[in-house]
Amino acid sequence: MKKIVLVLALIVAIIAVACAPAPTPVPPTAVPAPTTAAAVKPTAPPPACAKLPNAPAAPAAGALGSSTNPIVITFVPSGDTGKIAVAGNQIADCLTKMTGLTYQIQVGTSFGASIEAMGAGKAQVGFLNTFSDLLAEAKYGVVPILASMRLYNTIAMDPDNTLNQTMQAFYKGEFITQASSGIKALADLKGKTFCFVDPNSTSGYIVPRIILAANGINPDKDLKATTNAGSHPNVGIAVYKGDCDAGSTFIDITTDAASNLKATYPDIATKVVPFYITDRIPNDGVQVTKDLDPKIAQATSDGLMAMAKDPGGNAVMVALYNINGFQKIDSTFYKPFADLLKKAGVDPASLVK
Repeated sequence: MKKIVLVLALIVAIIAVACAPAPTPVPPTAVPAPTTAAAVKPTAPPPACAKLPNAPAAPAAGALGSSTNPIVITFVPSGDTGKIAVAGNQIADCLTKMTGLTYQIQVGTSFGASIEAMGAGKAQVGFLNTFSDLLAEAKYGVVPILASMRLYNTIAMDPDNTLNQTMQAFYKGEFITQASSGIKALADLKGKTFCFVDPNSTSGYIVPRIILAANGINPDKDLKATTNAGSHPNVGIAVYKGDCDAGSTFIDITTDAASNLKATYPDIATKVVPFYITDRIPNDGVQVTKDLDPKIAQATSDGLMAMAKDPGGNAVMVALYNINGFQKIDSTFYKPFADLLKKAGVDPASLVK
């Protein structure tokens, strides 16, 4: 019953988003200078990038995977796009060495841009977040091949806190605020400013809007102002600086290794605190276009899994999206979440803008 209520609330939220006026922007404040120097970390070894034993034959001139027609990997901008680009290029270079195919990357200007790149054939491989995967599957037949595995990084108030630092294929979202804000529960958000991530972000937009609606809060009417910060780290920073009274992101943005916000804001984990935890959400992963040569898809999957097992390659994956490993999957991995939407009469493809 709880899931049905939440799904119906999603429909209300989606309709509200479509019909509501543009959100009132929240004015930014100056970024404070770092108070302490970042600690020097040991340098990770370079990725091994050993040639795969089952690497495909070299592509013919002009064929997909050749130097003049590279395989394009698109990455959603869920974190620092500069860091994503650096790690993404390392992945492309390593895959090129491992498979004998040529790869290059693009970082989407938005979550939706990465979906459309795959739909238009401008990218053949994607690192899409959970909800973007569902949208891309529904609209373009994109095929999920790997789910990201992570050391579950959570907090004391999470009912699953006993799983902390164990490898899991799920994550959760959190609502955060400043410790001194006086916000202790969802009901306290009425009349406050709020930061989301991006309309296609699962834990930073879709699920939070479901939760707010299910708790009698219309994000477009009951909040003083809302803004889409563009990435999870940006939400954490906005709440830290006071640009937003509260925000939604994944657990736990203040201590996430890839975001590394404490390097610039050493007190962020004490100044910014969670006050609500979501249910489990299946992890993001890797997808390929439906017409991609199966041999290329297999080589890409094998290469990424090999990278994640290699210390140097694993360091690159952690820098990318804090990925610690991969699990082979197919579309059934996301089916429970997709079914909830479909049973409520919601067509995910219609939500892609």
